Amino acid sequence: MEVLPHFSHVHPLVFNDGRSHESEEVYCCACGELVSGPRFSCVDCGFHLDKNCAEAPVEMNHPFHRQHNLKLMTSSPYVEGNTICNFCNNRCEKFVYHCSCNLDFHIKCAFLSYNFLVKDSRELVLQDKPISSECHSQELKRVLCFACQKSLLGSDYISPDSGFYLHKKCSDLPLKISHLSHRHHSLFLQFNSDHLPCKICFEIQLHRGLVYCCSICKFVLHIECVSPPPIIEDPSTHEHPFTRCLREWSFNCDVCGTLGNYVSYNCSTCSLMVHKKCISLPRFIKSLWHDHPISHKYFVVDNECTTHDCPLCHEEVNMACGSYNCSTCKFIIHVNCALEDARCYYKISKDDFDKLLNAMLEVGTMNPSFFVRNMIKVGEKMINMEIEHFSHQHNLVLSDEVKERRYCDGCSQLILTSFYCCLECDFFLHKSCAELPRKKQILFAFHQDPFVLTPTCIFICSHCGVLSSGFAYKCEVYLCKDHLCVRCAEIAFSYMSGGHEHLLLLYITYLGGYCNACGGSIGGYKVYRCKACDFNVHYGCLTSLPQTTWHKSDRHCLILTYHEDNDYSQYHYCDVCEKERSPNTWFYHCPICDNSAHLSCVLRGSQFLKRGIKIKESDHPHTLMIVEKVYDYPECHKCGHRCMDLALECLDAECKYIIHWECSTTFQYIRSA
Repeated sequence: MEVLPHFSHVHPLVFNDGRSHESEEVYCCACGELVSGPRFSCVDCGFHLDKNCAEAPVEMNHPFHRQHNLKLMTSSPYVEGNTICNFCNNRCEKFVYHCSCNLDFHIKCAFLSYNFLVKDSRELVLQDKPISSECHSQELKRVLCFACQKSLLGSDYISPDSGFYLHKKCSDLPLKISHLSHRHHSLFLQFNSDHLPCKICFEIQLHRGLVYCCSICKFVLHIECVSPPPIIEDPSTHEHPFTRCLREWSFNCDVCGTLGNYVSYNCSTCSLMVHKKCISLPRFIKSLWHDHPISHKYFVVDNECTTHDCPLCHEEVNMACGSYNCSTCKFIIHVNCALEDARCYYKISKDDFDKLLNAMLEVGTMNPSFFVRNMIKVGEKMINMEIEHFSHQHNLVLSDEVKERRYCDGCSQLILTSFYCCLECDFFLHKSCAELPRKKQILFAFHQDPFVLTPTCIFICSHCGVLSSGFAYKCEVYLCKDHLCVRCAEIAFSYMSGGHEHLLLLYITYLGGYCNACGGSIGGYKVYRCKACDFNVHYGCLTSLPQTTWHKSDRHCLILTYHEDNDYSQYHYCDVCEKERSPNTWFYHCPICDNSAHLSCVLRGSQFLKRGIKIKESDHPHTLMIVEKVYDYPECHKCGHRCMDLALECLDAECKYIIHWECSTTFQYIRSA
């Protein structure tokens, strides 16, 4: 009887040739698979190892990892359940071959990858070219060759029982090559465990797969890039062919403006030197980051000799190299910034570029939301005194007399400047809100069609997430149901705030630091920032903090205040909650009463919801109106608590029905939409 002591188990293991007919299924404790052949078993407990796993070497010199030997262990020393096999990308729950370089392999994956790399193909079975049946083809579309990560369709392939697939041509790849673009060392066929970019196509292969690599120089070539085409022609992007140059020298790509060190493609006619991947870049695109379509140019002439910063990364754009720019305005952006996320742009043809540009220019100038009924001339300017606005059934008259507290029916904010009013009913619009275009191409909204201005809405803005009433820019083409408030419709890459002396630039993503307005941490999405002063403000703090507002505890308007004038700490208290305030953040202040309050105490998420709006609820027979009680708080008919905040009150004087806004079916519907 053959007995085997094994490091993984306290008892000796006895050999079993597997010819006995046992009804009980036995699984290998090393690989987790059902044992159907010879095995080593413990007579004292249910511990089994199939013969191959039991005789596996304690250390393996794997071609994938030439720096160190891999050690066989019963489990990975890393956190259990989070260790991933670097070969099959599945969790490691049994025995692994491990290296402290953050590498782990299932025991069977280590054998299989080793056999492939050293050309021991006894376990690899050649399959015929796939039959082109629809079902079979659809299944193979999802299966990729492990080496080159391309589809198996249309090629002979190799597959063992474990689901490891290879093109026949990829199984014949040499283990070691010499390459003209890297003349110092040989390149070995390896896994790209460091996710290094290919020196020819400059793309990073994030998924598992094989590359030719020099570990000493961190030099990587994708399998398909080892023999790049000598000449590339693409008339849609450039009128002349590009010729390959396999030399190790530095150059500045004339298409994207970034550095290249190895393979370049050259146009001798135009004296251009470019990356291989940049030859096929689109000439015309519609980007999420600009209103108009933009086009690629190899260089931009600026006779004003000014510098231009990229609106996304805020680094200077080299005008002597390629960039995307707008022909109608001074918008210019790095090529790599414009194309970084495929969701943020789409390609267009030259004809579509011209049509789209003309259509967008027309949207910006030819879609007024009102008709002029009466105007007067003041100096050199024509003033529209009476208009017919699409949002209201009566004509509106321009007024400058702000005598009482009124709210705009467009943006739901206090009216403190010139406004249009209805002489027949209580309808008011800021002059700026009345002049909003009926259609608008929205920045950061990936829609080919413009948004449409829609009145009398109650909605949650898709950008800032704030509950608003009044005008909304609504998508009427797609099924996304996006509503944007009028503030987010005017989002810009730069903002001048009263809270800081310098221009604030918009960072789409930024981590670290705190908001100088509210004191909260920067969450990483849409931040206005002054890099020189390390001054940061949340996007929402700039768009959702009204300059002037009102709170029921004060008779006067409260003004957004950026700096504390009083240095005495005993004065830094909120007059609403009576708790301490930070002197370093913004607050609301009444200069008449000398009252100050936290932003959150004044604005409770309903600052853009106009009081006085009439609503019809499905569970109440009468019309309700949004109100905010100042005294004599009645009890809510649904929850029983007093309505001290926003509420819906019945207009029928005899009904006496009132509920919290949060208890209403309207609020529940808006929140779940």
